[in-house]
Amino acid sequence: MKKESLTITNPSGLHARPVSKLVQASSKFQSDIQIAAEGKRVNAKSILGVMSLGIKMGDVVELQIDGADELQAMQELMQLIQSGLGEEA
Repeated sequence: MKKESLTITNPSGLHARPVSKLVQASSKFQSDIQIAAEGKRVNAKSILGVMSLGIKMGDVVELQIDGADELQAMQELMQLIQSGLGEEA
């Protein structure tokens, strides 16, 4: 199991478009992928779940990945989040 904490740099936080990119990327992997913020943990492969976290700029999120492809998943998702999920960060 891998865990990493990241700070969200998107000026608008994680709204529908960046969440969609995160869910699409997470869904490519077999591993169980969870994202947590403010003490609440959800499945990162669920758009509604991730949206329910209400993640804003500056919030710290924790990725927790467990499974056969956890290393590759963690690398790709960390890079995606750090790059702003396709938005100007």
